[in-house]
Parts: sequence; C-alpha cells; structure tokens
Amino acid sequence: MKFPLYFSRKIAFSKDNKNNLSRVIIFIGRLSVALGIIVSLITVSTGFGSKKAIKERLADFSGHITVRSTRSNSSYNTSVLDNQGLDVKKIRQISDVESVQKYAMITGIMRNEHNFAGIIFKGIGKDFDSLRFKKFLIAGTTPQVTEKGYNNGVVISEKTARDLHLKVKDSIVTVFSKADQQPIYRKFEVLGIYRTDIKMIDDQFVIGDINHVRKIQDMKPDEIGGIDIFFKNVNDADADFPEIEKLIGYKNYAEKATEKFPQITDWISIFDTNIALIIIIMLIVVVINIIMVLLILIIERTNSIGLLKTLGASNGQIRATFINYTLIIMIPGLLYGNLIGLGLILIQKFFGIIKLNPENYYVSTVPVDLNPLVIISISLGILIISGLALIIPSYLISKISPVKAIKYN
Repeated sequence: MKFPLYFSRKIAFSKDNKNNLSRVIIFIGRLSVALGIIVSLITVSTGFGSKKAIKERLADFSGHITVRSTRSNSSYNTSVLDNQGLDVKKIRQISDVESVQKYAMITGIMRNEHNFAGIIFKGIGKDFDSLRFKKFLIAGTTPQVTEKGYNNGVVISEKTARDLHLKVKDSIVTVFSKADQQPIYRKFEVLGIYRTDIKMIDDQFVIGDINHVRKIQDMKPDEIGGIDIFFKNVNDADADFPEIEKLIGYKNYAEKATEKFPQITDWISIFDTNIALIIIIMLIVVVINIIMVLLILIIERTNSIGLLKTLGASNGQIRATFINYTLIIMIPGLLYGNLIGLGLILIQKFFGIIKLNPENYYVSTVPVDLNPLVIISISLGILIISGLALIIPSYLISKISPVKAIKYN
C-alpha cells in the first residue's frame, strides 16, 4: 500500500481523534456532505419525477405524437385526415410504437339547469385503449365504442362534473354548432368521470363515440380527424418523430404531446435550470466546508507534518495524505446522506405525503423518479469535485518549515 493512503487511513481511524478538535471538525465535514447529498437527491428525483409525470399524463391522454390534417390548423374542430401518403400500417410497425388510435374532435357546450360548460368532444373509435386511460378514471368506466350505430355514453372531467352537478349515470344535453346551420343537440349519459390534474385538459375534454363527431361534421363512416400514436416509452417520441413525419403525407402534420400545450413545456423547462442551480449551490457549500476541514486539520497536525518532513516525506506525499484523509472523512457523510435522502424519497414515492395544487403544478402529489445512475453520479461527483478542490489549499503544507513545525504547540 502506498504511504499517503496508508498513513491517511491510520490517522483517520486513530483513537486520538476522539478527544480533540478533529472530532468537531470531522462532524462538521460529514454533516455538510450528508446535507449536500440529501438536498441534491431530493432536488433531482423530484425535478425529473415532475417532468416525467407531466409528460406521461399529457401523452397518455392525447398520444405521444398526434397526426392531424393541415386544414385543422390550431382549431379543435378537426378536419378529415388526408389519406394520401399516410401509411398507418408502417407507423404501427415501428418497433417503439405500442399502439395507434383514431379520433375526431368538435367543440360544443354542455348545459343543464345548474350551469353550462364549453367542451371539446373527442370522439374515439373501437381501437381506444381503455386500459391506458384507466389511470385517469375516478368513477365509472369508459364507453365501449364499436362504431356501429351511436354510443351515447361519455366520460367527463371531475371539474365539468362539479360545475354541472353531474355524477355517473346522469344525463346531459350538449349543443354543437356549425356555420350557417341550426344548433345540433345531443343527449349523453355520463359513464365515467376522469381527472388528469392538467387544467387545460380537465377544463375542456369530453370522451365519447367518434360516430357522433362524424355525423355532426358530415364525415363518411371511415373518415377520421386524426390519429394518436403511443410509444412504449415517453422518451421514444423525440427519437422517432422524424420517421413518423415521413409516413403521414404532406397534407397532414405531426405534433408531440408537449407541443400542444406550450405553456406547460415552458414550465417544465424551468426544472432543468432549478435542478442545475440547486446542485451547484450545494456543491459550493460542500466544497467550502471540506476545504475548511482540510485547513484546520493541517493547522492542528502541524507537528505531524514537520515530523514527516524530517523523516524524508515529500510535500507531494504529505499533501496526498491529507487529501486522502479528508476524503475518507467524507465517506460516512456520503453513506448517511444517501440513506436519509433515499429514505425520504421512497416515503414520498409510496405514501405521497407531500401534496401539491394541480392547478399550479399539474400534479396533485410530488412525483419522484429514482434513477440508480443519477444517484451514483451525485455521490461520485461530489467526491471527485471535492478531491480536486482540495489540491490548491493543500499547497499550504509546502509552506510549513520542519524545524518550526516540530516546535509548534
């Protein structure tokens, strides 16, 4: 074993440290490291968890990628999807694609004696994935659409149900209007109530039979307003987006889930800035404390430094000894920081103790994302950066005279 590592371990585990200044200094160093690890883990896990949860909610409701006709523009009333150049079969064959669902949309107004609500009626077909949607249901079920005839069952949001005083099995009249035509009335039965916690969705969308939209929009029985493409992983959408664009034809356009709600995308991007800022601050705090620990240990062990120089140890060896010594002091702080940080994260993950206002944060509880690679990277990063930061202050050792050091008390 090399001398610096051997000697640093000897003084680190020496019983002499228990009744002198080293005990307090070591405690301060370990505490700062533990707090840095705890704050960094919580920041990264909640930041990444929030980004992932919001993206997944957006995607699971309206598709990771949506294909619409260019004639629809930004209107919620979908135009007929153009079939020229559109190859749904090849889209389904992309390895990352899990499912493809057709839909058509039209705006309307739900009203009763209590209130009224402007809605976007999203008509779904028989390929609708009710299992994927189930996570949003808080009551009832989704309509079983066969596309033969008309299914009058709908799923409305919790907010719409509250505003209109509706519950499962209640009936509600919806008014649809078209240019230069009389209003069209439809009576629906509430089969289910959902909640996504995303205000822009919960305030507007109603799920029902696509045939109602076809009838109102004068569409043919096989025509659709768009397709929702779902991937096995939400992150696959970015990688496969260029390939999707090649398979939809030039009269249609593709749009990622996050692009539909730019205000949410802008809000999500703030997480990256906040995560980076907090980690940098914690690194600075840890490094300052560790440098302070090193300097005080050097001052406290001036006699030992002088003795080592007298015995022939070089300045480089002594510097390496004290850097190793300080890093060894950090290890318990790293371990306790990880244990406490991961413990708090797991408690939140399984019990959801900390709640949020979904109108402001788009989620009702603080979501967490546990990534082993990120956890290891935080600990290694703090350890490596601290080690590098100790190099410059360790040069103080070279200024210590062996003769004066031996006399130092």
